[in-house]
Amino acid sequence: MTTADRTAATEPALRRVIGPKLLLFFVIGDILGTGIYALTGKVAGEVGGAAWLSFALSFAVALFTASSYVELVGKYPRAAGAALYAHRAFGIPFLTFLVAFAVMSSGLTSASAAARAFGGDYLAEFVALPSTLVAIAFVVALALINFRGVSESVKTNVVLTCVELSGLLIVIAIGFIALSRGTGDPGQVLEFKEGANPVTAVVSGAALAFFAMVGFEDSVNMAEETKDPQRAFPRALFLGITVTGIVYILVAACSTMLVPIPVLERSSGPLLEVVKAGAPGFPLQLFALVALFAVSNSALINLLMASRLVYGMARERIIPGVFGAVHPLRRTPRVAILFTTLLAIGLIVFGDIRELGGTTALLLLGVFTLVNAAVLVLRRDKVEHEHYRAPTVLPVLGVLTCAYLASPLSGRDPEQYVLAAVLLGIGVLLWAVNLLFLRGRRRFAPEKITGPTPPEKTG
Repeated sequence: MTTADRTAATEPALRRVIGPKLLLFFVIGDILGTGIYALTGKVAGEVGGAAWLSFALSFAVALFTASSYVELVGKYPRAAGAALYAHRAFGIPFLTFLVAFAVMSSGLTSASAAARAFGGDYLAEFVALPSTLVAIAFVVALALINFRGVSESVKTNVVLTCVELSGLLIVIAIGFIALSRGTGDPGQVLEFKEGANPVTAVVSGAALAFFAMVGFEDSVNMAEETKDPQRAFPRALFLGITVTGIVYILVAACSTMLVPIPVLERSSGPLLEVVKAGAPGFPLQLFALVALFAVSNSALINLLMASRLVYGMARERIIPGVFGAVHPLRRTPRVAILFTTLLAIGLIVFGDIRELGGTTALLLLGVFTLVNAAVLVLRRDKVEHEHYRAPTVLPVLGVLTCAYLASPLSGRDPEQYVLAAVLLGIGVLLWAVNLLFLRGRRRFAPEKITGPTPPEKTG
């Protein structure tokens, strides 16, 4: 028995306190966030009035991948993630490291996109300030909160989710009321961008819209604290994705029916434009406050996740150990927080919302391709307990669709590949430095690098 195995055997198990309803709210809260609040207009710019089709396609791809996660979490009901599944399936430490670093990088690009959204049109309802400087100051403030230490109960996620969801339901209600009064153009939801091939446009939009659907994969970190995970996870994950998918499709449809596409595309707060057009008397600052809350929560949790992943990789000695340094008083990973904050600031300076959101989707689509493939490979690994088994066609479709949306064939902006390559290149450099100059490496244990169970991570 290895040291890691002996430690696992002697440590107490996590307490199973999360029931089906709490888990469902956690999944919904995981997905809600920056993506729909900030990128609806950018997707509409790619597709036209039929932007809802791109959200529908990303919803379908998310369901394929969710089926793989449900099978894996039922088969291995522990707080783990994509890195552990890739390691079990392929047994290549460097590949496992790249998966973990890609997940970490996606957290940084997502947080940076949220910071950009925070400094944009939603904040402008209260005060006009330079958006880039606000975004940087916003990330620094979150880093200080991260450094101080954040302790939250999963039950708080119910409140947070309700607040974020309320903003989207307001948009849908405004859309339906406005249309019933003859405002807007319902026919626009079937129109495509002038001169664009409809299929190509929808796929290109879905490559970006997928950013709004990410986050559900983090629910696997709740496995060890969930009552009867084999039963609870299939229902919670599929229902949670379905609820958010339907809400997103309705929000996208209402947006393009009420607001001209060029106005949506230019705005960093597109849903604010919907409220202005559909309900001029609605208090805009109230809606802007809800939106600011949504993107703030998204950014904080993503930065928490990213810093803890860097800390975990350092503790496992797969990147230089200095990144595992902990502040003696705050007991938070100070170097990992500094490192991830500096990377986030760099991303804010050199990337816009569209590029950062698209890069987040690109990184996770690559990870999801491997997770879907891992399900098929791990079918040979039998376990004694019963668990959900996805119809084989679903992970196969997951591999094909995720790989396609991550490829240049989807019409993805080349700058997203450059940004993803730079981030992964930094990871490879850290791996190489550790490999060449450090000694005493322990057995690679990817279950240790998935980070803590976050209270909520949004896309």
